Amino acid sequence: MSGTGRAGLSLRLLRIGRDAGRRSDAAGTRAAALALAAFTVALCLGLLSLVHASYVGKELRRDARTPVGQTERSRDARATLWLVGSDTLKGRRSFSVVHIAPHTPDAPLPPGVDHWPGPGEAVLSPGLLEAGAAEGIAGRYGRLSGTIGQEGLDDPGEWLAYVRPAKGMKAEAPIEVVVGFGPEAGVPAEGLQPGTGRDDDKPEWMFQGLVLGLLLVPSLLLLFTALRAGADGRDRRGALVDALGGLRRDRALIAVGEAVRPVAWGALASIPFFAVAALVDVRVPFVGYVTSSADVRQHGWPALLSPVVVMVTASALAVIGDQSAGRAEGTRPAGAGRSRRQRYLAFLCPPAVLLASRGPELAGDDTQYRAWISWIGLALVVLTLPAAVAVVVAGLGGRLERIGRQRGWAGALIAGRRISHHPAATARLVTGVTVALIVLVQALAWQAMFGTYHAKMEEVLSATNRNVAEIGPRGTVSTGETAAYLEFLPEDHVPVVLAPPRTAGDGPITISGGCAALESLLLPCSPAPARVDVALDRRLQQLLHWNTEGGTYLKVVRADHAALAESAVRGANTLAVVRADGGVPAVAALKEASYRAYPRGAQVRFPGEEWLTDGVPDRDQGRWIRLFGVLGTGILVLAVGLSGKAEFLRQGRALAPLTVLTGGHRVFRSSAAWSIVAPLALAAPAGCVVAAWTARPVARPGMTYYVPGGLMATAVTVVLAVSVAMGLWAARTAGRQARGWRA
Repeated sequence: MSGTGRAGLSLRLLRIGRDAGRRSDAAGTRAAALALAAFTVALCLGLLSLVHASYVGKELRRDARTPVGQTERSRDARATLWLVGSDTLKGRRSFSVVHIAPHTPDAPLPPGVDHWPGPGEAVLSPGLLEAGAAEGIAGRYGRLSGTIGQEGLDDPGEWLAYVRPAKGMKAEAPIEVVVGFGPEAGVPAEGLQPGTGRDDDKPEWMFQGLVLGLLLVPSLLLLFTALRAGADGRDRRGALVDALGGLRRDRALIAVGEAVRPVAWGALASIPFFAVAALVDVRVPFVGYVTSSADVRQHGWPALLSPVVVMVTASALAVIGDQSAGRAEGTRPAGAGRSRRQRYLAFLCPPAVLLASRGPELAGDDTQYRAWISWIGLALVVLTLPAAVAVVVAGLGGRLERIGRQRGWAGALIAGRRISHHPAATARLVTGVTVALIVLVQALAWQAMFGTYHAKMEEVLSATNRNVAEIGPRGTVSTGETAAYLEFLPEDHVPVVLAPPRTAGDGPITISGGCAALESLLLPCSPAPARVDVALDRRLQQLLHWNTEGGTYLKVVRADHAALAESAVRGANTLAVVRADGGVPAVAALKEASYRAYPRGAQVRFPGEEWLTDGVPDRDQGRWIRLFGVLGTGILVLAVGLSGKAEFLRQGRALAPLTVLTGGHRVFRSSAAWSIVAPLALAAPAGCVVAAWTARPVARPGMTYYVPGGLMATAVTVVLAVSVAMGLWAARTAGRQARGWRA
């Protein structure tokens, strides 16, 4: 055969496959499923490229803004005074506040800052201005002089502030002299870089693993399920091609022609999403992270190749599935042996769940053995759960059949017979949902384990009274600066100073303050020092708990602002502010006042709050797991729901004649409800219980892990929505098949 003839035959076979895809049973179902699967896989592959682009872009900008310290050889170069500090917003992670001042007339500016702010002025990132608007962040560090450009930020949403102190800066420790920024200016200085991303961000491979495990794997499963939909009809077609003398190549071309059109539509539909990410900065829902469109344009171009990769992969899988279909299988009945194995595995499921949930307790505090026992138990649960579900489903199917016969419910009768005689299909539905929920909750539990310390401190501090603010000036401050700060306190805010005993565990704990403060704390206010053996006010109890060790009693001293300022600058003493009426202090106003009085401001927090700062990034990054987990669960449930729909249609062709007996297509809706919607609806809450039960041992000893109720409610809602959609879709398709039969 000539090359032209072979090409013409190939095109004809591709058209045959295209026409077969349009006219086959459940053709619309398979086409829609293929398009959706190709779309999700292309998005996941593109997301991997976007994640890499984000990490590359952030690392380049971090290097470009890292200061270069002054050396003996660069003492005559232009220079900037530089000091990195930090601050926080309420309940949020810390961010960098960098104090800068020109050391020479032509002092270099950090990237993203286009002009020198004046004394007492600040330049803030747009993300910080937006996030801190409720706390008045624009005026906290002085007058707002401008915003930081994106070339000077990790990402468009980063929180960062450059502040030029009103009182100036001197080139003495801890202030550094820098001569430029980035590798082009010299050797970057470690420890002087602004931002907290290098310390807070997880490595790129961990984030890529999250995308692979929670999104791409379910998407590939959905693609495989979509390719197998209606496989029995293609098997018959393949046998016909073989009988007519067709080659494997011919069958491959027909399979590609059948799948390529919906796959192409789905894969190409992902391109607008990448285009949007390349044109504008996008805020990721629920997480709040803002992507950089510049990074996507410069480093994310491989995302445009993902539709091509998906089309090639889907075509290859379609060919492989077609070539492997119809292979001869043994004719020996295997039902009895399989049934016995199924019952044995079902019997082992409860012990496996018990091992996964309670077995790690046998290892005590040994984290390594706890993890091994937990993983072994979890693997046994996944292995035995399908058999247990199949056995239970078979029993419930028989009961449903009897109920349907007794009450005249045609749909329940038909579904009951199908479930009791073919329990594997329903078992796959239920098991898929349960395994998806187990994977999601396990990912959350491991994230919680990494943030165990933060979770434990939150549990301890939940009972802490937050109606008292501790003031911790940054750096060395003078008595005059502290006195100025006390004058800047908001109305109705009164200070006290707590001094621990000179010898730990011996002597009095001294508390000084004005009468308004002392009386608010239920302490006496007398001209002479007074002794108090029991602190009655809860705020005072918390101050004593977190800031003193030992002490036999309280020594209460009345003092004015001058005496308090002198006492507050002593090393071990604690300056605190309370409201005279017992209310919550205005933390934002207290922070703003600290930058007016102190050169570097002050930390303002409730007792013990500093112990939570390190764990906030873990808490925030856990939102990625929740977002990807819910999306991945939805995709996986969609895959198992599609599989159940295809199974319903395959076995439901026999229902077509019933339309004559029942007088309508209502039997399809009720049968689909019992066969698809009901199993998935029951699997969702049951899967949540099993998932939560098996995730308990992941937590370290002494830590109680609670599955987020809102997240589980969202997961159940997603499962229910997908089950209803699949049930309605199956009923509609079955009704269309029945109308064709009657015609």
